[in-house]
Amino acid sequence: MQSKDVLIAGAGPAGLVCAMSFANAGFSVTVFEAEASIPENLRGSTFHPSSLDMLERAFGAATPLIERGLVAPKVQYRRHGKGRIAEFDFADIADVTEHPFRLQAEQYKLCQILRDKLADFPNAELVYNAEVTDVRQDETKVTVTVNGGEDEATGAYLIGADGANSVVRRALNIAFDGFTWPERFLVVSTPFDFMTAIPDLASVTYIADADEWYFLLKVPSLWRVMFPTDPDEPDEQVTSNQAVQARLKRVHDKGSAYEIAHTTLYKVHQRVAETYRLGRILLTGDAAHINNPLGGMGMNGGIHDSFNLSEKLIAVIRDDADPAILDRYSTERRNIALEYVQKVSIQNKKDLEAKDATTQQAFENRLRQAESDPQKRRDQLLRLSMLASLGVGVASTPD
Repeated sequence: MQSKDVLIAGAGPAGLVCAMSFANAGFSVTVFEAEASIPENLRGSTFHPSSLDMLERAFGAATPLIERGLVAPKVQYRRHGKGRIAEFDFADIADVTEHPFRLQAEQYKLCQILRDKLADFPNAELVYNAEVTDVRQDETKVTVTVNGGEDEATGAYLIGADGANSVVRRALNIAFDGFTWPERFLVVSTPFDFMTAIPDLASVTYIADADEWYFLLKVPSLWRVMFPTDPDEPDEQVTSNQAVQARLKRVHDKGSAYEIAHTTLYKVHQRVAETYRLGRILLTGDAAHINNPLGGMGMNGGIHDSFNLSEKLIAVIRDDADPAILDRYSTERRNIALEYVQKVSIQNKKDLEAKDATTQQAFENRLRQAESDPQKRRDQLLRLSMLASLGVGVASTPD
């Protein structure tokens, strides 16, 4: 295989954003994907205004994604059994974003759009059934081993976008510090329309409760409901139809069993790589950082990583910038992961699960004050949209 300017491990959103950026810039790029095709799984499904702006400006990719998704103009917070606490409408920040809404669409839809666009570039290739299993580098190039030695490829740079269990990160012995929450998260997808049963419900709604919080999120054909689960409850019990039906009945008792389209149970981590760069190898997306899904910041953070990284690496390859600028990528994006994404996603969970009345009341007061005060409402929306993490607008520090 001819040496390329850039090799990429992983054809998820972060990897394909990088691939499109380099192909657009005229560089040769190969993406290695371990699966036989783009996996159509129900993973990330929220695209924030900040990400949509980037995708549209760079590739015209937001428009077809919006056509395949569901526009969610509002985010709502409720308390179980008591109703609405507060609601925020992205129209209030329409002056700083071209997409004043959250878009609910499964991440594979973006991957398919970028895959199809990438096919128009003769300097780019996407190779399936190709798992990067080892990497090595010297002063001039990176070499990757594919499928345990079946093939090798060389490139000037390698980007590890191969997920939370990144082979690239592990091969470099980069620490992935953080912790794993004791409870697993259960996600149940059902075609039942909760808007017909719960008055004034928004398509993105967080429900706080000391016993068991939950999260309701509508995608085009389904509602996804997320619950925390008891760490001591066996997997088979958590995912049993009886247990799933009981949890959904607690959300809304519709008098009959729910139709279940998908059930997923997974461990939840809060981890950030020690560095995003080691020589000619860089990390992006879940390979660099993972967090709980409350706030939808994981996939979006990865998209932001990839645009930041691509801009800097393109300048380096063109000899318009010193390679030291890649250390700045690592510092900038790692600091955002630590000081913004990790802190906000952890606080989101703590707010929803708070057990003492004082903490619960403080959370509700903070939301109501933000809803009623124009500047606080704007700051809240800038944080929710992840525009604040990019320095867009004037955002205050969360209370």
